[in-house]
Amino acid sequence: MMGLRHVALFVADLEACVAFYCDLVGMTIEWQPDADNYYLTSGFDNLALHRAKAEVSMSGQRLDHIGFILAKPEQVDAWYQYLDAQKVVIKAAPRTHRDGARSFYCVDPAMNVIQFIYHPPISGAFCSEVPRS
Repeated sequence: MMGLRHVALFVADLEACVAFYCDLVGMTIEWQPDADNYYLTSGFDNLALHRAKAEVSMSGQRLDHIGFILAKPEQVDAWYQYLDAQKVVIKAAPRTHRDGARSFYCVDPAMNVIQFIYHPPISGAFCSEVPRS
């Protein structure tokens, strides 16, 4: 097993979520099979965004959050400043955790909680860029 590399989300405003993950977070569209489905990637993973149908209960979501791994603790603060300047809703400001990890939380346009995290045991395995200005 190579670890968790795929997350799929139902979202009501598909276009706003595609813009959030591509324009702000820096992912790219890997595949769009139709108007209701996008598959995005950062090069290491796959995020599927599916347009929520009326029969899908958004209140039934059991997902707590998804996380983006950052290579250095300073990048947590850089991402926080960048996304805050873009008027993204911030749930919790950056902080250093007891295990040495550093992270903050925000929400995407579908109100999914997103964590940007430097986590020492796995961050060194990834190369992550500081957000674009």
